[in-house]
Amino acid sequence: MLMTPSSKSLALWMGVAILVALLLWVLGPVLVPFAVAAVLAYALHPAVIRLQQGLPFLPKLVCVLLVEIFALLLVVGVLLLLVPILTKEIPLLQQQLPTLLDQLALKLNPLLAQYGWNLTIDVGSLKAQLIKYLSSNRDDWMDPLIASLKLGGNFALAALGNVILIPVVLFYLLSEWERWVAQVVAWVPPHWRPAYDSFIQECDAVLGQYLRGQILVMLALSIFYALGLMLFGLDLALPIGIFTGLAVCVPYLGFGLGLMLALLAGLLQFASLKAVVMVAVVFGAGQLIEGFWLTPKWVGERIGLHPLAVIFALLALGQLFGFVGVLIALPASAVLLVALRRMRSQYFNSKLYQGPSA
Repeated sequence: MLMTPSSKSLALWMGVAILVALLLWVLGPVLVPFAVAAVLAYALHPAVIRLQQGLPFLPKLVCVLLVEIFALLLVVGVLLLLVPILTKEIPLLQQQLPTLLDQLALKLNPLLAQYGWNLTIDVGSLKAQLIKYLSSNRDDWMDPLIASLKLGGNFALAALGNVILIPVVLFYLLSEWERWVAQVVAWVPPHWRPAYDSFIQECDAVLGQYLRGQILVMLALSIFYALGLMLFGLDLALPIGIFTGLAVCVPYLGFGLGLMLALLAGLLQFASLKAVVMVAVVFGAGQLIEGFWLTPKWVGERIGLHPLAVIFALLALGQLFGFVGVLIALPASAVLLVALRRMRSQYFNSKLYQGPSA
């Protein structure tokens, strides 16, 4: 059976797509710094353009450096939010968790016996383990930790190499973004250019609207969670609230992590049901506000990137390509969304759907 030119082109592009997928799978660990830098460059390049337009007397390399330094400081600042949480919660955990276990056993053991469950919480054993691992003398657990770090030296070196390499790659990508894009476009056949340009513009619009809306949602939720936790008197309201708001960019996972941090901090500070009430009120209201007002207003249902689709893309591409897959999940899902929209439109306008004309 002879293949038509269109079927040959389709087979060629399918072969290229399969080859790219295989390369991502095989070279996943090597591509991590380049994938991180590429995603950051895509998100930061508009900021470089705006800075050049607003301050035309600045050289482009200076604009690139300013934008990159600001972005790196922002990432470091978000990570530093965890420092006061950990430095305060670990001593409180050491002091109060045995008491909380006593209270938990007093309440749960009679409840379990009431329903005929022959289970009891062995508080003494738990306390012994806690004294061992949370005591001021940490030699017992520092030794295996140091040993594991020695065994995982290659991982530590790789992580350090990525931390150094990502800013370097990001600088080169930002400073030469237009040239890289032009080289990619040069591979597109001239008769495909109009369709390609239209497709890329729609993908950029979807991703741009999603990212801009998501940033607004993150900022609003950071303020809401911080203020809500402050009203309940939580000492760590500011770092936990800001961290939770910024972490919602990862659907459900960031929210769950912030909820657990707030619940732990509340239990250690209040040692009562006030912690549960605080988390239920603040985080429940936050979810309602996000789901019914912030996300529809600032992200928009017309974009079509449903949180469940984002979660599936994160899990599926992460399983296939590791950390690189997680990084490209959002751009890939946006491209797939635009492609499916166009296929749907072509199908509904085709004779296959409409049937033979009368």
